[in-house]
Amino acid sequence: MRCPSAIEDEAGRLMALAEYGLDEKELLPDLEPVVHIAARMLDMPIAAVNMIGSDHVFFAASHGIGECDMRRDVSFCAHAITQDDVMVVLDATIDQRFHDNPLVTTEGGIRFYAGVPLHSPSGHALGALCVIDSRPRSSFSPQDRERLKDLARLASDKLELRRIESVRHGGAFQLEDIAANSPSAIVCFDAGHIITFFNSAARALFGYAASEIVGQPLTHLIAAANGHPLIEAINQVICTQPPAIGGSVKEATGTRKDGSRFPIEASFFCWSQRGQRHFGAMFTDLTERHSREDEIYRLANFDMLTGAANRDLLQRRMEDELAASAPLALLAIDLDNFKDINDTLGASAGDYVLTIVADRIQQRARPIDTVSRVGGDEFCVLLAQTGDRHLATSAAEAIIAAISRPVRIGSHEVRVEASCGIALAPEHGVTAEELMGHADLALYQAKTRGSGSSFVFVPSLREDAISRRRYDAELHRAVERNEFELYYQPQVCIADQRIIGAEALLRWNHPERGLLTPGAFLASLEFSSLAPIVGNWVMETACAQWAAWRTQPAPLPRIAVNLFAAQFYGGDLDQRVAAIIAKHQMPHEALELEITENTLLDQENHIVAMLEKLRAIGVSIAFDDFGTGYASLSLLKNYPLTLIKIDQSFIRTLCSSQRDEATVSATIALARNYNLEVIAEGVETAEQCAALARLGCDKVQGYLYGKPMPAARFLACLSSQGEGLQVQPS
Repeated sequence: MRCPSAIEDEAGRLMALAEYGLDEKELLPDLEPVVHIAARMLDMPIAAVNMIGSDHVFFAASHGIGECDMRRDVSFCAHAITQDDVMVVLDATIDQRFHDNPLVTTEGGIRFYAGVPLHSPSGHALGALCVIDSRPRSSFSPQDRERLKDLARLASDKLELRRIESVRHGGAFQLEDIAANSPSAIVCFDAGHIITFFNSAARALFGYAASEIVGQPLTHLIAAANGHPLIEAINQVICTQPPAIGGSVKEATGTRKDGSRFPIEASFFCWSQRGQRHFGAMFTDLTERHSREDEIYRLANFDMLTGAANRDLLQRRMEDELAASAPLALLAIDLDNFKDINDTLGASAGDYVLTIVADRIQQRARPIDTVSRVGGDEFCVLLAQTGDRHLATSAAEAIIAAISRPVRIGSHEVRVEASCGIALAPEHGVTAEELMGHADLALYQAKTRGSGSSFVFVPSLREDAISRRRYDAELHRAVERNEFELYYQPQVCIADQRIIGAEALLRWNHPERGLLTPGAFLASLEFSSLAPIVGNWVMETACAQWAAWRTQPAPLPRIAVNLFAAQFYGGDLDQRVAAIIAKHQMPHEALELEITENTLLDQENHIVAMLEKLRAIGVSIAFDDFGTGYASLSLLKNYPLTLIKIDQSFIRTLCSSQRDEATVSATIALARNYNLEVIAEGVETAEQCAALARLGCDKVQGYLYGKPMPAARFLACLSSQGEGLQVQPS
């Protein structure tokens, strides 16, 4: 690479720059749209047209940039003008040219840069069009490079107008001298609209030789249908006093010599020479610009994967409908098991399924409706001019049914279930924000009812959401102020009435509502960002308590801890468990981790792998609430369980229901065949205990032997047991 200070013909370059008469404190309005387009099209926070002076740089246009070091010797653009193509720096901190540059080392400094040089008609590099980010990028595609070069050509056209204006003000103005080698198509004409000059760039644009077109009316270059407004603009320039340049820019349809038509932009100017007025226009082919604008519109309004509208376009269309007081229905749709497809078949398969789902939704929508992808696997449908809940529900059910049809991916057939929340206007809101929020609340309710469900918003959902938010804030406070406490419930061997374990159960010492059991707050906590924090605290505290009880005459054999699903997400649960066991010098079998079926089914493939790692450590894995879920039996075969806990709903009617007795008996037999331990939960009477012993269950837990109790009271139970006393039914 050539050093910026060693640019060939630097004196000529500076003379060429001087022709533009640029004021270093003046931004050029004509260039502002170019940098805005660059930032938006290339998804960059900063874009600029940077001109390179002798020892410093200055902006001709900028977007998203504030005060910065303008010395030439630190400028990235000063390097870019030495290149023949786009200069790309993916990460300036590891680039030998820039890693110690003050523009990089300052806080929020440049990490990514891409710049393309801007040249004068004489070929001298004047400056660069650049895009910048304070974050590094992994790539800048060939398509992105072409887009940046296209925009640089547009910037050069705008600068050429500025050069003409500058030279006109400078004195002896010979347009032919300026325009002959200009890369822009320049056409001059007289007050009668007759062409008097036609440069080589105009010949390339329109296809005429100068000898063919000079002396002909200007309308030869303009399609008749667009001639009238353009002629008005020309007449306005002709009548302008004093002479002006670049003041009138119009779009029209140009006509080439072969009759083909194309979009053009005409920038008109006039000047005086030897007492006579002269008129000219610079014509720009807008074909590429329109293509870029179409692409920008697509990028700004549509999802690139599925072709569906994006959230911004959906919101604008909702606002338009609401402004017209039109009824509408908004359907919020979420795919219930989409992550499993990504996890098992890969992201490309997931993308394919999303395109199929979007197409199926679109097929069920009307032309006046808007189908939008608003998130990873979330879609919305705006049903225009439809405020009827029955029609909206029917549309939702049809969409859910369409989505649920199997999708063939290679040799695999997958099914995707969907849930849908519905909000209506004006019944449920009169703003786009209200309707989207209420549709989301209805979606949340639909998902609690199981896959394939839909639900229409009701006001009570908002109150529930407010309550959840209030609980979330209070839960954060509870963590900060150590308001949580563990209670312990004994697990007892029926045969000798001895404590063989304890389940650690969470309680909340609420400053206003007193001691709360999990039923009052667990649903909020499970879906909170606090779940893994509290879950880890429970495990650490329970194991520390077990270690404190280890010195008792009859130490506790086992401590059971419930896990939140969120504790599996980090991928390091096995490492956390191993560290806690080592810290408290616990035998691995002394720790039992309890999970529910909902936890298992939430991310089945991911969780089974982690459970295998936990079993490899040596801890026990208990399946809680066994018998309450539809997949319980199949899970016994696939998961590394060591114990199942029969749910208290079966124990409660064990002595009065033959069906429940048969279920419990079958469960115990099944567990023995799988070589699993069994504990019956919710044992409250001696009759229930005797029935369980008769059926072969030898371990129980419930109020018969003790409610969940503070650690001090539980210690008293252990101590009395150590003196030869047994736990008696309470």
